[in-house]
Amino acid sequence: MRNLKSLRAAGLLAALTASLSPLAAQTGDRSELDSLREQIRLLDEKLRALERKLDEKEQAAAAKAAEPLPTLTVGDGRVEIASADGANSLRLRGLVQADARFFLDDANAAQDGFDLRRARLVFEGKFNDLFHYVIQPEFAGTVQILDANINAVLSPGLQIRAGRFKTPVGLEQLQSDPVAFLNERSIATNLTPNRDVGIQVHGDVFGNRLNYAVGAFNGVLDGGNSPSNSSNSEGDFTTVARLFATPFVNDKDSALKGLGFGLAIGTGNYTGSANTLNVYRTDGRQTFFAYRSGATVADGTAATISPQAYFYKGPLGILAEYVSSSAELTNGSNARDITHTAFNVSVGYVLTGEESGYRGVSPKVNFNPSAGTWGAFEVVARLARVDVDDAVFSGGAISLADPAANATEVTGYGLGLNWYLSKAARANFDVFHSKFKFEGARPLAGALSDNETVFVSRLQVAF
Repeated sequence: MRNLKSLRAAGLLAALTASLSPLAAQTGDRSELDSLREQIRLLDEKLRALERKLDEKEQAAAAKAAEPLPTLTVGDGRVEIASADGANSLRLRGLVQADARFFLDDANAAQDGFDLRRARLVFEGKFNDLFHYVIQPEFAGTVQILDANINAVLSPGLQIRAGRFKTPVGLEQLQSDPVAFLNERSIATNLTPNRDVGIQVHGDVFGNRLNYAVGAFNGVLDGGNSPSNSSNSEGDFTTVARLFATPFVNDKDSALKGLGFGLAIGTGNYTGSANTLNVYRTDGRQTFFAYRSGATVADGTAATISPQAYFYKGPLGILAEYVSSSAELTNGSNARDITHTAFNVSVGYVLTGEESGYRGVSPKVNFNPSAGTWGAFEVVARLARVDVDDAVFSGGAISLADPAANATEVTGYGLGLNWYLSKAARANFDVFHSKFKFEGARPLAGALSDNETVFVSRLQVAF
């Protein structure tokens, strides 16, 4: 850019030069000379004003250039756009799980095959550091909205979430799908509600040593997901309360830093056929228990109680919970108060030394054969059991469930190897065995005619 002072001087010189001829011819005419001076003065003022405007523009451009810009972060396991101050953001997440499932028992051999277990895009972010949001559609199988909620973070200890999200009951159910120990959650989660529509107050208090959640929901029964557009058909909300303590989380040198334990309780009133009674499935996703369809309905109070705990130390991880689920059910004149129980104990150990945690394992190095790095490896094992209340089989033709087609107890064993190829990619190899117990004779045909043994491998990308 030209120097403005030089520009102004050149302009003045040009004006003077243009006026020399008439001035020389009329040297005695002072009025002409005064007019020339006035023109020069006005021209100088205009140039000074132009110089000020250009200076202001240069200063504004310099200030704009000095402002921090919005950031775009793209990496292994992370895609995010955020404002310069970090108060506003949009993060894109995704999950794809491709399974191969092969049954090693004769009863289920026909179910062998490949399965797109999950295919999800997750949009999450925040506005003004206060309002956080999540929108998570599922594309595998029936297209649906899994999560859609807004969370107002008034402080870490006081947050309000509204919309559709996971009911705060089951410890393993609350864990994110991509980081669970084994390919399928334990059979104990058949007794814990999953996603529902409602509102909850929650937060971390006492220096993150205690997490609490209290909420009111439309209500879903064992293992259920409410439709995103469901209404509260019986006019009575389900209330849920959960406390989970991590008393040593801030003690860096404590051997119990990774200990957490708590209790969740949920209760509500369920009446009528609109409240679906869900089937219970094995680790191989075969049905082992179902109420009489269209005949057995909820007719009263239901309650779920779940004491739960986990412990993580270095490469070791342990997760355990117990679930008691009770409900008042009817089939015609046959009314019963039933209580099912279940437990789950899962253990993992990272062979390559990375730390285990409730939010998963992050490998120190990615899988790269050319560089001689292989990621991280974890061995996992699980013991779980579901005990169905025998009262559901009483009543003959109007029993709540058919004793000839259902198991009254299932014990599930799981053993697997997890290969963490990177933060985003993971391959799992699991063997599950389900042992069935019956009220009467074992069914002669179908999924329950033999104890179930299944091999499930999975390739997963989660970011």
